[in-house]
Amino acid sequence: MNDMTGNSDIALPALRSDRFRLERESDWIRLEEIVTKMEKGKARKLSDEDVLALPTLYRTLLSSLSIARENSLDAGLTDYLEGLALRSYFLVYGTQTSFGGWLKDFLGGGWSRAVRAIQLDIWIALSVMIAGALIGYILVAGDSDWFYALVPGNFADVRVPGATEEALRGTLFGGQEQDGLGVFAAFLFSNNAQVAILAFALGFAFAIPSILLLIHNMALLGAMLWVFAQRGLTADFVGWLSIHGTTELFAILLAGAAGIHVGRSLAFPGAKSHLQAASDAGKRAALVMVGVIIMLICAGLLEGFARQLIDNSIGRYAVGGAMLLLWLIYFIGFGRKVGAGR
Repeated sequence: MNDMTGNSDIALPALRSDRFRLERESDWIRLEEIVTKMEKGKARKLSDEDVLALPTLYRTLLSSLSIARENSLDAGLTDYLEGLALRSYFLVYGTQTSFGGWLKDFLGGGWSRAVRAIQLDIWIALSVMIAGALIGYILVAGDSDWFYALVPGNFADVRVPGATEEALRGTLFGGQEQDGLGVFAAFLFSNNAQVAILAFALGFAFAIPSILLLIHNMALLGAMLWVFAQRGLTADFVGWLSIHGTTELFAILLAGAAGIHVGRSLAFPGAKSHLQAASDAGKRAALVMVGVIIMLICAGLLEGFARQLIDNSIGRYAVGGAMLLLWLIYFIGFGRKVGAGR
């Protein structure tokens, strides 16, 4: 009888340890895989979900370790958890990577993966921007007075409804040393930079302000396009705009998509809590916005130099098209993991 009781006393902790392990082992295994990859210098091969999950998995591990110690569970299990906790600690709270290392990881695939993760929101933002440009074009085509409501009066000099072809063409070619359309270009860049930041910042209001902002901004462009289209200068105007516009408008597209992503996550959190959904979406969208700032800087350089140096539509289309192709190649194909569909 005593032997049976002794065996029972020995088996009970083992049973508790087995049950405890079965309930939590999947999280430990996932954490160990993440830690092992990071220790081997393969952090770039981690998915965004794994990187975001690392702190949560680490806290869960500490909770498991605390329970294992308090309940005197299997010594081997406790040793394993202590070892994994120590390895994880140095990765979660250890010395942070240098700025150069962070930038290398960011440009080496972190940014492009974040952009691909919000592709649904990018399609929504693109649809909204196209609709905004069409609205501006149609409104001014139906009543030219809408032009003055959409385009700031500071820039309504010769680029107004009824302007002659010669006057409009003069703002597109050969006038780089004068204010002309260059002032409007500077205005567009400043305005678009503000729109990009606001479109992201206002996303928390279920994305509605972000969408309205994109529509209004593109309506301005649609109104200006109509003015040039009436004199057969559509291709020349688009060429003038494309040098910096393919980068600048792409940046606005991503900023708007980032804002919509946050707002959509708040409105439709799915299985997550609203707070958790907003946190996850915010981290992903913030990574996209860091890249947006880089794109706006590139657009400013193109607007400040390339537009003045190239005074023909073919050259402008070549530069604008090359920049667009560069961004598409980077966002669509760069930073993908071998064998992954992300």
